[in-house]
Amino acid sequence: MYITIIWLPLLGSLVSGFGGRWLGRYGACIFSTACVISSFTLSLLIFYEVGFCGTICHLSLLPWINAEALSVQWGFLFDPVTVVMLVVITSISSLVHLYSISYMETDPHCPRFMAYLEVFTFFMLVLVTADNILQMFLGWEGVGLASYLLINFWFTRLAANQSAIKALVVNRVGDFGLSLAIFTIFYTFSSVEYSTIFSTVPFFQDYYFSFLQFEINSITAIGLLLFTGAVGKSAQLGLHTWLPDAMEGPTPVSALIHAATMVTAGVFLIIRFSPLIEYSVFVLHILVIFGALTAVFASMVGVFQNDLKRVIAYSTCSQLGYMIFACGLSCYNVSMFHLTNHAFFKALLFLSAGSVIHGVSDEQDMRRMGSLKKFLPLTYSVMLIGSLALAGFPFLAGFYSKDFIIEITQVLTNSNLNIAFSGLACWLGSLAVFFTAFYSFRLLYLTFINNCNMSRININSTHESNLLILIPLVFLAFGSMFVGYLCRDFFIGFGTDFWKISIFNLPIHSNQIEVEYLQIKIKWLPFFLSVFGVILASSLNIFSYRWFKKVKIVSFFAFLINKKWYWDSLYSKFLVRPTLNFGYNVSFKNLDRGFIEIIGPYGLAKMIPSWASMLKRIQTGQITHYLFFTTLGLCFFLVLLFFPLSNYIMISLPFSLYMVLLLFI
Repeated sequence: MYITIIWLPLLGSLVSGFGGRWLGRYGACIFSTACVISSFTLSLLIFYEVGFCGTICHLSLLPWINAEALSVQWGFLFDPVTVVMLVVITSISSLVHLYSISYMETDPHCPRFMAYLEVFTFFMLVLVTADNILQMFLGWEGVGLASYLLINFWFTRLAANQSAIKALVVNRVGDFGLSLAIFTIFYTFSSVEYSTIFSTVPFFQDYYFSFLQFEINSITAIGLLLFTGAVGKSAQLGLHTWLPDAMEGPTPVSALIHAATMVTAGVFLIIRFSPLIEYSVFVLHILVIFGALTAVFASMVGVFQNDLKRVIAYSTCSQLGYMIFACGLSCYNVSMFHLTNHAFFKALLFLSAGSVIHGVSDEQDMRRMGSLKKFLPLTYSVMLIGSLALAGFPFLAGFYSKDFIIEITQVLTNSNLNIAFSGLACWLGSLAVFFTAFYSFRLLYLTFINNCNMSRININSTHESNLLILIPLVFLAFGSMFVGYLCRDFFIGFGTDFWKISIFNLPIHSNQIEVEYLQIKIKWLPFFLSVFGVILASSLNIFSYRWFKKVKIVSFFAFLINKKWYWDSLYSKFLVRPTLNFGYNVSFKNLDRGFIEIIGPYGLAKMIPSWASMLKRIQTGQITHYLFFTTLGLCFFLVLLFFPLSNYIMISLPFSLYMVLLLFI
């Protein structure tokens, strides 16, 4: 059962991809969806056995790498963190597969699309079930590959090509940091197994590296490198630029990337290595700073976006910031709780946006919509639920996790513990709450409530989606309403032992106890900020907002935020363009076309005497010709070596070596 849950998506991918021509579109869709739904059913059984019954399963299958000190096996670890991720991944993936059957029905390459979705799910399952960091890195890279294939699914579009390459290149930075973290972990602990690393971390607190005459603490170095990997995958400030551009892929891809797979991998990495990161105070401070800045930055930029999917994409970036700085506050269980809740209402928002785009003839600009609640009543209802859950409306999923994170920052700020930068996280997190509510209801007003800005042709063709699209929306709406309430006591309830030793907990902080005794006005602060954001968004959409232009400071900040704080422009000016210019002027023109070709092939060809002009003709520059001559030489050598004439022609070992040398020359 445990291994089957991992191999079923791979089986569905292979059958749908290679057999899609014979299965047909519906056959490939049904088979791939059935495989993922079967994995979801098995994940529920595993969740009950591991999460509720307290049975941790560790499977070691086959030896993988055995090179002296490095010994790695194919192993799978099913602990509470893993089983929660399994339920999130397989449930969201099942609904996305079901949604895609209808959403992609007019695409001629639907079997290939379903195969890519299955590959995405398979590699994410490998990532979360690995019992060593090397196997986890395999799933990590596989998720990056699958995201490139899915973002670039419509590869005939230039924007899709550019977005896929951008996502791949930006994530290379984080992947490089993670690979360095793997090398550093092996150098420090002489192992890549989780059990060995986490059990011996306390013995390496005073272990230092000597680098360029600097003494660097090993735990701090490993934590920073792990955080670099998480920054790339989870789109934290600095490497966040790929996430909004990933919207060029089909909408089901956006829902899967933002809700359950790629962007959650970075947060999962931090939570998985919490027993190591907890021993470095400096890394915890970095997590708090970057997480809080990302939360407020992405929420502010989302206010000025007009593309329906990009607004939701920036909200994902903002919510990931909450998860990261919750880890920096040593509240890994709360971060995991918010990750679970966020998966449901974020998948709901993206799939609802896809239903809107599907119903209005592929229009994504919110300024060209309006009054759609009359034409798409069910989509409007579920999107309202998702927006309220995102804004932290009481008794919905976001209320139980996001507000709890802000309450913890208030506790740590006001307590005697006074963890560094908790005040920064408190203020920036509260400010992000206001902007989140503002852009959520701005989206609802522009799309569903304001006057219609569509053409008559598009209005007449607007229609509600069919059942295969609406059924996943209904299930996700129920998840957005009840998952937070049902899981709160298990995940972050006082005295719960659900996580056991899979997450590092600090009982000395007693955050859950102190939160209960906060003043009522402090606990309701996030709600009041959300209400203020809703009121402001409503007033700007109902009444005129021209008075904003008269306030110069507001206009300046609005212009600055509208340009995304010039992150993309700065990267383009100081990093991308110099790199491209160096590659063309120095590497290509001077080295490749200049030094190497003139001194190499062309120079050597001119040195050949005139009587050997036939050899010049061999240097055609075509790799196919070179392969032909190489193969011909190999065949000639084999004939001389094994042909019966070798009995008459004495071919000695030196002659054979000479022929091999000639072959390679």
